[in-house]
Amino acid sequence: MIDIKILKNLYKTMYTIRTFELQCIKLYRQGEIRGYFHPYLGEEAIAAGVCAALGGDDYITSTHRGHGHCIARGADLDRMTAELLGKKTGYCRGLGGSMHIADFTGGNLGANGIVGGGIAMGVGAGLSCKTQDQKGISVIFTSDGASNNGIFMESLNLAAIWKLPVLLVIENNQYAVSTPIEDSTAESDLYKRGIGIGVDSFQVDGNDVIAVYSKSLEAVKKCRNGQGPILMEAKTYRHGGHHVNDPGLYMPKDRLEYYKSRDPLILCREYLTETAQVKQDDLERIQQEVESEMDQAIEFAAKSPELTLDEFKKMTEVY
Repeated sequence: MIDIKILKNLYKTMYTIRTFELQCIKLYRQGEIRGYFHPYLGEEAIAAGVCAALGGDDYITSTHRGHGHCIARGADLDRMTAELLGKKTGYCRGLGGSMHIADFTGGNLGANGIVGGGIAMGVGAGLSCKTQDQKGISVIFTSDGASNNGIFMESLNLAAIWKLPVLLVIENNQYAVSTPIEDSTAESDLYKRGIGIGVDSFQVDGNDVIAVYSKSLEAVKKCRNGQGPILMEAKTYRHGGHHVNDPGLYMPKDRLEYYKSRDPLILCREYLTETAQVKQDDLERIQQEVESEMDQAIEFAAKSPELTLDEFKKMTEVY
């Protein structure tokens, strides 16, 4: 059985991601967040489970739906919220916004607004780990939509040839914007793509954080032992449309209701209280702590200044 402390941390990470997304959606509706906003609601178990298996020397690359990855990798809520609000106290001084948060000090090489844009970057990080004889591995979070881009197979094939310490995670929420996976590929079990090029590949229930964590531990160990790359498909489902203004009317109601009944937080709570014998009071304390941290983050971001015009000009002159 997984250590109780780890289980509680997995739950806290997922609850933090959920709380962050819901509060930031409110801020978006109030006009405090500009640009697009792609919620990670319903997919929290993937980021939490994978990142919990990583060490301090490891890297991740993220996606346009990347808030969960950043938080699971240890991002500070104050700086996360400030970044989304365009404040200079944010991770990228407010210039990255929702889709381009990066924290090199924490091994987070960045979210990416380009679908599949982080895949080659992640393979490059894996190559760096191997050629410089580093202990770390590279984890690439990508999407089912990105798996149809040429960069996906090209990068994975190169990682396989060079046996790089790379874990490629497909977050298969079954839609590329509004296109269902069944309409974009003849084989909807995407992990099978790796088998044909000699990559250790498997599928996991992306709503079960314990399953994701357990399989990630195995995959990470193999990568560290020179048995990479590894392809993991985590099957999940969004709780709504592609972005915050997409009503998601193309999503079948019965399918959406099924996946909401298997909400990652619900499944984790049930396991914690029924199997691990964690008291409900303990979970409520975790939730209250997270909610308090989020309230403080919103206050911090609201009080933080934006870049002045002169500061902005100086930053752009560098490029």
